[in-house]
Amino acid sequence: MASSVRRIKLGSQGLEVSAQGLGCMGMSAFYGPPKPEQEMVELIQHAINSGITFLDTSDVYGPHTNEILLGKAMKGGWREKVQLATKFGVVNEDGNMIIKGDPQYARAACEASLKRLDVDYIDLYYQHRIDTNVPIEVTIGELKKLVEEGKIKYIGLSEASASTIRRAHAVHPITAVQLEWSLWTRDAEEDIIPTCRELGIGIVAYSPLGRGFLSSGPNMKETMSKDDYRQQMPRFKQENMEHNKLIYERVNEIATRKGCTPGQLALAWVHHQGDDVCPIPGTTKIENLNQNIGALSVKLTSEETAELESLASDGFVKGDRYGGLIPTWKESETPPLSSWKAE
Repeated sequence: MASSVRRIKLGSQGLEVSAQGLGCMGMSAFYGPPKPEQEMVELIQHAINSGITFLDTSDVYGPHTNEILLGKAMKGGWREKVQLATKFGVVNEDGNMIIKGDPQYARAACEASLKRLDVDYIDLYYQHRIDTNVPIEVTIGELKKLVEEGKIKYIGLSEASASTIRRAHAVHPITAVQLEWSLWTRDAEEDIIPTCRELGIGIVAYSPLGRGFLSSGPNMKETMSKDDYRQQMPRFKQENMEHNKLIYERVNEIATRKGCTPGQLALAWVHHQGDDVCPIPGTTKIENLNQNIGALSVKLTSEETAELESLASDGFVKGDRYGGLIPTWKESETPPLSSWKAE
């Protein structure tokens, strides 16, 4: 199958990926019950055949089952075609979320992910959330050793502040920072994105479709299962949905005018942010995957971009991203290196 997906350089260390990736979390966790394994393997392989070669997972998705799923999907010659990203640092202990970034844990987590994925190396290894008890230099120092040993190729950070990114990058070049970026989440534009650009770090935009809201609108609530994690998120609460649906309605209007879907328009907006940005929309349906790829050929004029940005200006969206359920870059400052006593 001819690929219509262009390639981009992510960061300055040589990693090259498809301009759009595939977020695999929802196949196994958080957005309702896990989806049938064989269907998800077929979806992943269809994505690769279509030119989407950048796959995103984490050890906490499941936990562990999403990595195992990707391991199965890559059997039989698929591994060589993909750039595989996984993450460590979030541990679910008896329903409580613990963030861990100590060197021993980082190493053990990497070894465990390699086993579950059944691969010799991980292309991009992210610290999923920042452990505020461990200086970032200490965690990155251990990841640097894993790079030197060939277990990981490139290092990434997820939900890290600009100052944390700078400190990490001084220890070993950071290839990519993963952050939430979409028409309804733009708080990283002020400080984090300019810092990444100054340092030559690639930007991976997760939830570029606003966790499905920008592609499905408020009606998505009707099909969400009771255990769907989004039910707890402030933006999806009924009182905020009533207000936030205005964004979806406007996006839908502009999309109709352009002859594309609202999801394609929202995704095209992220693609238009620059060649150093790779959105990783997730899906569990081949039809939606094909639509997402279609977003790559939606071209926006400067007027259309301005119109989209005016309707999604900072402060317009009601409800916090996580409502304190999960730490973000705002809670990612770590102690100074001088405070660290190695165990």
